[in-house]
Amino acid sequence: MGLLIDSTVFIQAERGRQTPSELISALLDRFGDEELALSVMSAGELFHGCCRADTPRRRARREDFVEAVMAAVPSIPITLPVMRIFGRLDADLAAGGERLPTSDLLIASTALSRDDEIVTGNLRHFRRIPKLVVHEYS
Repeated sequence: MGLLIDSTVFIQAERGRQTPSELISALLDRFGDEELALSVMSAGELFHGCCRADTPRRRARREDFVEAVMAAVPSIPITLPVMRIFGRLDADLAAGGERLPTSDLLIASTALSRDDEIVTGNLRHFRRIPKLVVHEYS
């Protein structure tokens, strides 16, 4: 078991001018000596944010930050077992009249496949997923 870090945590750190190593230290201080990781879906969200930067300077700063994150925190691939969990979650939520963004479901499915807990700034989506342990990071 470890902690899967949602992109919202990294985005908040980058906007607050916190370095990836400072963020990692803060996470370890708060949650103890847990294995930290991120889903490749979160990595894609971070790269998306780089491409959407409104100035070349901001884009370069974001790219430096994201590359430092990628070097420091292992990214977990989306595998067939993850997709089996995703299919079940998506179907169960839809049957109950709820829909969540595919990206959040993929991140949650990755966490569930590894018995990880999630650290996020987006409690609203992740708390709707049964059996997923969610921690707010602010």
